[in-house]
Amino acid sequence: MKNKTIIWAAIVGTTVSMLTACKLDMPVEKEQSFETITVDTTSIVLPIKFSAKMKGQADVTISPQVSGQLMRICVTEGQQVSKGQTLFVIDSRNAQHELQSAQANLQAAQASLQAAQANMQAAQAQANSAKLEYDSNKNLYDKKIVSSYTLENSRNTYQQAQATVGQSKASVEQARASVTQAQAAVSRARVNLGFCTLTSPVSGIVGEIKVFAGDMVSPGTQLTIVSGNRQMEAWFSVPESILEEGVSSGATHSEKNKYLNALPDVSFVMKNGTQYPNKGRISSLTGVVDASTGSLACKATFPNPDGLLYSGIQGTVVLPISHKAVMVIPQAAVVRLQDKSLVYKVKPDSTATAVTVTTTDAGNGKDVIVTSGLRIGDRIVTVGANNLEEGQKVLFPAVKSKK
Repeated sequence: MKNKTIIWAAIVGTTVSMLTACKLDMPVEKEQSFETITVDTTSIVLPIKFSAKMKGQADVTISPQVSGQLMRICVTEGQQVSKGQTLFVIDSRNAQHELQSAQANLQAAQASLQAAQANMQAAQAQANSAKLEYDSNKNLYDKKIVSSYTLENSRNTYQQAQATVGQSKASVEQARASVTQAQAAVSRARVNLGFCTLTSPVSGIVGEIKVFAGDMVSPGTQLTIVSGNRQMEAWFSVPESILEEGVSSGATHSEKNKYLNALPDVSFVMKNGTQYPNKGRISSLTGVVDASTGSLACKATFPNPDGLLYSGIQGTVVLPISHKAVMVIPQAAVVRLQDKSLVYKVKPDSTATAVTVTTTDAGNGKDVIVTSGLRIGDRIVTVGANNLEEGQKVLFPAVKSKK
């Protein structure tokens, strides 16, 4: 055993001597360098996104005003229609009969009025004649030419003629009222006949048609919706803190309008990620903050000349908000550790120390905004921060080796 130990020692010694003689270098651990930046402030446009739902600026529910059988459907779903274009036709025979009947009643009422007026004129003529006779007999009676009996008869005749005139006037007024009622009935019948043809109140797109030709419809039946799609409105909720200036209690109406006009254009991104090519404007705020959510309803108006937007589609409204004097650092500089965000700051002795920071997304996919934890002038590690340890030496770019 002793001899074997001596032999192994001799072998190891010989190997070391050979390596030394050959001047072979043993592996040496190299120090790792890291990229760093100095924190400073800058201006940035931060895109804020809100879930939104599109609605036509003039979405109109089409419902009949009269009951009847639906005879014709003149449009198809998704069809572009103009204001005044015929959409549906309801059976108009009953309405036509009602109009004819109302017109006949009007003619009869007008004839009655004419007869009543003629009677009144005749009664007025008789009253005038009776008055002349009474006035004449009164004059003769004063001269003792006629008796009191003759005077009283002429007086009674005149009074009866006046009463007849009063009755005739009442008959004329009643006849006039009948004519007015008959005229109203004719107008109503004409309106009802017009209601049998339903036209589009706006230019837009026809929505789902919920009836078929031959169906019985009534004023409570919804036939379709015409979406006035020349201008589209995106409705969404905005936290009060974002538009605080625009909803402050001290702001006047003109100041709020001025604030809205100063806001930047907004974009609309559809659910499939496609961005709508036309920009929109925030056109109104409700002015009432929801106490439960701390947000208010907001409306952005988008032009829709090519009809690419439809009422009811959902997407995202993107509002670019400018921020000045903010600290922006690369996402690579932030190390996520459970619920904490760490950044390695370089101390004067070139060693790294971890500091906790709070950040918000910068919206460009590569940077974050630091809201606390760093100061202007701090030097932090960017590339390689994930490989750092507390107190580790941070080396700057190595000096080129001499040739």
